[in-house]
Amino acid sequence: MKKTTIAILSTLLLSSCVSIPTHHEEHKAHWGYRGEYSPSHWGDLKAEYKMCSLGKQQSPINITNAKDTKLKAISFHYTTTPKNIVNNGHTVQVNVNEGSYILIGGKEYALKQFHFHTPSENHINGKSFPLEAHFVHASMDGELAVISVLFEKGKANKTIQALWNNMPMNSGDENELKNIAKNIMDLIPTKNEFYKFNGSLTTPPCSEGVKWMVLSKKLTVSNEQVEKFSKAVHGTNNRPIQATNKRLIER
Repeated sequence: MKKTTIAILSTLLLSSCVSIPTHHEEHKAHWGYRGEYSPSHWGDLKAEYKMCSLGKQQSPINITNAKDTKLKAISFHYTTTPKNIVNNGHTVQVNVNEGSYILIGGKEYALKQFHFHTPSENHINGKSFPLEAHFVHASMDGELAVISVLFEKGKANKTIQALWNNMPMNSGDENELKNIAKNIMDLIPTKNEFYKFNGSLTTPPCSEGVKWMVLSKKLTVSNEQVEKFSKAVHGTNNRPIQATNKRLIER
C-alpha cells in the first residue's frame, strides 16, 4: 500500500510539473500568468492549489547568503536525445527518451523533461535573467529534483536554436524531434557549481519537497531566441519570487 501511494503521488507531481493538458483542458485555463488566473490567485483557484498560498518552502527564490558547505558535484548521465517538443500553453517543453539521469548522493533521479521560463524565475543576488531552463527529474520513490540553468543575453545558443526551429507556436501543438540528435549535455554548463535548496514546483499545485539545484555558471541566448519563445507563450511565464523563510541555501 505504501509503495502504491508513493507511486501515485509521484505521478501526480510529475504531471503537474510536466503540465501537458489535453486540448479541452487547455481551453479551461485553470491557471496562467495574467489576470484572474495569475500567480497571486493560484491558491484560490482550486483546493488542490492551496500550497501556492500557504506553503512555506515555495519556489522560485532570490538566492542570497548561500552557505559554503562544499557540495559534491552533480553526476550527470544524460545519454539520450530529445523525443518531442510541446507547447502546453504554459511553457515550451522538451520530452526526452528514457535512460538519462543524475546522481545526487548516490541516489538516481531519472530525467523526464525540460522546459523554459522567461524571464528567469530564480534570481541570484537580486538579478534576473532573460531565460531559465528547468530539467525535471524523479527518483523511483517519488522524489523530484530540478536542475536550473540560467541564460544571459549574448551569442545565439546553437542547441536552443535547433530546438526552436521545431518549436510549436500554438498551444496544444507538438512536434517530433526524430532528426534532432542533439546532446542534452550541451545545455548544461561545464562548470559544475551550483546552489542547492529545498523548494516547490513553480506551477500549480506548487507541491513542496522538491530538491532544487541552480547552476551558477550561465549559458548565452540571443535576443531573437528569447523573443521567439516569448511569442510562443504569449509574453512571460515566470512565477514571482517567493519568501525564503530562513531556508538553508547551500553552495
